Amino acid sequence: MMDASKELRSHFVAQAGVLWLFTAAIIAHCSLKLLGSSDSPTSVSRVTGITELQVLHIDFLNQDNAVSHHTWEFQTSSPVFRRGQVFHLRLVLNQPLQSYHQLKLEFSTGPNPSIAKHTLVVLDPRTPSDHYNWQATLQNESGKEVTVAVTSSPNAILGKYQLNVKTGNHILKSEENILYLLFNPWCKEDMVFMPDEDERKEYILNDTGCHYVGAARSIKCKPWNFGQFEKNVLDCCISLLTESSLKPTDRRDPVLVCRAMCAMMSFEKGQGVLIGNWTGDYEGGTAPYKWTGSAPILQQYYNTKQAVCFGQCWVFAGILTTVLRALGIPARSVTGFDSAHDTERNLTVDTYVNENGEKITSMTHDSVWNFHVWTDAWMKRPDLPKGYDGWQAVDATPQERSQGVFCCGPSPLTAIRKGDIFIVYDTRFVFSEVNGDRLIWLVKMVNGQEELHVISMETTSIGKNISTKAVGQDRRRDITYEYKYPEGSSEERQVMDHAFLLLSSEREHRRPVKENFLHMSVQSDDVLLGNSVNFTVILKRKTAALQNVNILGSFELQLYTGKKMAKLCDLNKTSQIQGQVSEVTLTLDSKTYINSLAILDDEPVIRGFIIAEIVESKEIMASEVFTSFQYPEFSIELPNTGRIGQLLVCNCIFKNTLAIPLTDVKFSLESLGISSLQTSDHGTVQPGETIQSQIKCTPIKTGPKKFIVKLSSKQVKEINAQKIVLITK
Repeated sequence: MMDASKELRSHFVAQAGVLWLFTAAIIAHCSLKLLGSSDSPTSVSRVTGITELQVLHIDFLNQDNAVSHHTWEFQTSSPVFRRGQVFHLRLVLNQPLQSYHQLKLEFSTGPNPSIAKHTLVVLDPRTPSDHYNWQATLQNESGKEVTVAVTSSPNAILGKYQLNVKTGNHILKSEENILYLLFNPWCKEDMVFMPDEDERKEYILNDTGCHYVGAARSIKCKPWNFGQFEKNVLDCCISLLTESSLKPTDRRDPVLVCRAMCAMMSFEKGQGVLIGNWTGDYEGGTAPYKWTGSAPILQQYYNTKQAVCFGQCWVFAGILTTVLRALGIPARSVTGFDSAHDTERNLTVDTYVNENGEKITSMTHDSVWNFHVWTDAWMKRPDLPKGYDGWQAVDATPQERSQGVFCCGPSPLTAIRKGDIFIVYDTRFVFSEVNGDRLIWLVKMVNGQEELHVISMETTSIGKNISTKAVGQDRRRDITYEYKYPEGSSEERQVMDHAFLLLSSEREHRRPVKENFLHMSVQSDDVLLGNSVNFTVILKRKTAALQNVNILGSFELQLYTGKKMAKLCDLNKTSQIQGQVSEVTLTLDSKTYINSLAILDDEPVIRGFIIAEIVESKEIMASEVFTSFQYPEFSIELPNTGRIGQLLVCNCIFKNTLAIPLTDVKFSLESLGISSLQTSDHGTVQPGETIQSQIKCTPIKTGPKKFIVKLSSKQVKEINAQKIVLITK
C-alpha cells in the first residue's frame, strides 16, 4: 500500500508539473500580447522554438514577365513591368508557408515613401483586397516556394520601385529587388492606351526610324536609331524623371510626364540633356548633322551627368521620341516643311525687306525654317473637354518659354486643326508654326520717314508636307490633314478667322489690292552641288498687254532655320512680258556659292528673295524661294544575314559625279546590332573619281538590324544608305 500510495503521489506531482508548464506558457503568451505583440507566429515561435518564416530570395521570372509585358529587349539589370498588367514573382522561403505565417509585399518609390502619398503600396497576397487598385494573389505553393501574382494600378506612379517582403519581424530588403514600372499602351485603363497593335509595334517597340529633312519640294530621309532598348537608356529615362520638377504623384499622368521630359531634353540652368547650337561652329562637341541616333547621347549624359554638345531640332526630337517610347508613351517623329517661328504670337509671320530685297534683321523677328522636326505623343487628355484625346504635339527644341521653361506642348492635334489656340499647352504657337499667314513688308524711306507696305500676303505657304514614317514601312506618310484643313479651302480660312477671334485682336493687315498684278511665284529645282541654279519667276496678270517688269533678286547662304550665313549676290533683270502668264529666269552662277560652303559645318540652303515691279503701273509683288542641293548616291554591299561574333563586311562604292573635288571624305557604319561606330577615311576624291571602301564589324545582337552607312565630306555633309541584316546566333 505504501508503494502504491507513493506512486500515486508521484503521478499527481507529474501532472501538476505539466499543468504548471502549460499554465506558464499561456501566461507568457498573454504577457506578450499585453506588451503590444501581435498574436503572431513570431510570438509563438519565441515560446515554442518554431523557426521564424523568412524570404531568402525573390525570383522576378524575368523571361516570362518580359514577354507578356513587351519589355524583353530592354538591356537593364532591373526587371521592367508595365502598369495595369499582372506580373508574377517566385518567393523562395526558409520553410513551407503555413496559414499562421505573415506575408506582405511592400512596393515603394521616391524619397520618404508613404501610403497617404501613394508612394508606398502594401499587399497581402492571401487577403482578397486591393490597395490603390494594386492587387496581389497567391498563385501556387510548392514546398518552400510560392508564386505571387501582382497587378499594379493602371494609374500607378511611373518609375523606380523597391520591393521589400515582410514576414513577421523579418524584412527582405535588397538593392537587387529594384523594378521599373512604365506606362502601358496595351492596357485599356491606361491613359496611353493605343488600340491598334501595328501602331503599338511602330510607336513603342520599333527602335529604328527616320527624320524627314530637306525642303518641301525635295524631301530627304535621314535614318535615325531611336535605341530605346539600349544599355543605360531606360536607366537614363528613369533618372530624368527623378531630376525633373515632377512630384512623385505627378508621374502617374502622361501629360505631365511628357511635358517634364520635353523640358529636360534641352540644357538650361545647369540641368538638361542636350545643348542646342545653330551657329555653324561646333568646336568642342559633335556637329548636329553627325548624330544618327539617340542612344549615344542619352548614354553619355547618364554616365557623365553633363549636358551633351550639340543638337538641333531633329536631334531634340529624336531623343524625346526615344525617352517617351522607353517610358511607354507612344511617340513618333514629325517634320513640317516651311515651318514658322512666330515670336510675336500674333498668328502671322512677318518679314521686313528694304527696296533692294534684303531682309531687315533688326525688324524681322519671326522666321521660316525650311523644315522643323518635333514629336507627337499619344494619350488621353482628361484635363481638357472631350474631343482632345489622341496625338499631341510636343516640341523639345528650345525656341520659346512655356510657363517659364523651354518646352512646348503637349498640344492636341485636334485643337490645332480647329484653331482652338488657347487649349493647353502652347497650341497658339504650334498653330502658327503649321498654319500661320505670311506677310512680306516693304520698308521705304519717304521724306526721311519709314513707310511700311504689305507687298505680299501668302496664306498657303506655311506648314507644308507634314510628314512622319509610315507604320510598319520605310516610307513617308503625309499627315498634313491631321494638323489642318486643305490649304485654300473654306474650312481652313474659317479656322483662321476663329483663331483670330479667340486672340481678340484686329488683324493689322489686309491683302494688298492690285489693279493688274494678280500673283507671283518663284520656282527652283534642286541642283547638283557645283552647278548653276536657275530661278523661274512666274507672273500672273489681268491683262495680256505688253509691259516692262523689273526683277530684283537678293541671294544668301543660310541654315535651314533661316539664319543668314553669307551674302551671295544681287541679280537684276528687266524684261518685257506679254500674256496673262509670263516667266522670267534668273541664273545664279555656282562661283557665287562654292567658296562660301567651307564656312558652313551644316547642310547649306540658298535663299532667294525676289521683288517684281511692273514699270508702267508701279505695282510691286514679292516672293521667297529656297533651294537645297542634290548629291550623288553611293552603293553598299552587305550580306542579307550574319551571325553573332562573326565578322561582317560592308563594301561601299562611290563615284564623285560633281564638278568639284570633295575633301576629307569619310565613310561610317552604325547599327544597334554592333558595339560601336566604325569609320573609314579617304581624303580627297576628285571629280569623276570612283572609290571603294570596306568596313568590317562584328554583330553582338540577334534579330533584324538596320545598318546605316554615311558618306561625309567638307562640301557634302552627309549621304545615307541603309540595309536591314538578319543576325542570328
